[in-house]
Amino acid sequence: MSALDRAAGRNPWIDRVGWAALTLAAVVMVLPLLWTVGLSLKANGELLRDTASVFRAPYTLENYGSILARPAVFRWLANSLVVSLCTTAGVLVLSSLAGYGFARLEFPGRKWLFALVLFGLAVPEQSVIITRHQLFSALHLHNTYPGLVLPGLAAPFGVFLMTQYFKAIPAELDEAAMLDGASRRQVFWKVLLPLTLPAQATLGIFTFLSSWNDYWWPLISATRSEMFTLTVGVASSQINFAQTSGLGFLMAQAVFASAPILVVYVFFQKYIVRAVSGAAVR
Repeated sequence: MSALDRAAGRNPWIDRVGWAALTLAAVVMVLPLLWTVGLSLKANGELLRDTASVFRAPYTLENYGSILARPAVFRWLANSLVVSLCTTAGVLVLSSLAGYGFARLEFPGRKWLFALVLFGLAVPEQSVIITRHQLFSALHLHNTYPGLVLPGLAAPFGVFLMTQYFKAIPAELDEAAMLDGASRRQVFWKVLLPLTLPAQATLGIFTFLSSWNDYWWPLISATRSEMFTLTVGVASSQINFAQTSGLGFLMAQAVFASAPILVVYVFFQKYIVRAVSGAAVR
């Protein structure tokens, strides 16, 4: 044990065990992803003979070429982008406005209404799926973009997150801005909203990922192929998941469908760290 560790009261063996545990957890989480990518780069016929050939050359991009050769894939990709981006933008706007209202404004029934929003966190989506399906059917919203986007705008977690973030911002900022002549709308847009950027980025990332990976509601609402999202479209191209003869093609579709959300996460992950550490509000 070094003098510096003794002075800090740290045991280096505890640190080593911790690093070893983290490394093991990282390997357990990353290995399935590497296995999936490896399978996607192998010919289907070779995988039928020997699945373990994923560790040996040759590798091929044939499966990815087969995906790109299907025009419907690009329509599904565009549908997923439209639905995910619209849902994310809607959730950010509605959650920010609701969070500001609950955190800063006084109105009758505010606590009860906020409790009702929190109760929404405990309601499973499965319990309302039949009612939702009947409602959207009556409104003729199935097989439309609004029909795919609107259910995702109900985000109790987003309202709760933004409410807590607005509460963490000192009220003296509002008072100082109003003393300088700013209206409440200007205080919201120009003073408070920029301070919540890390929380909005975090909420936006989680909403985008959730909307992109959503399979159940698009499967129910979109019955026409041209309105499929990527997850539903990819699943519809498989006849039998358990005994598929195109294992490499199946894995290539999984990688293809996951690639956009990985890119989003890589570019915006720093905002998650900042939101968790509370670095935005000092």
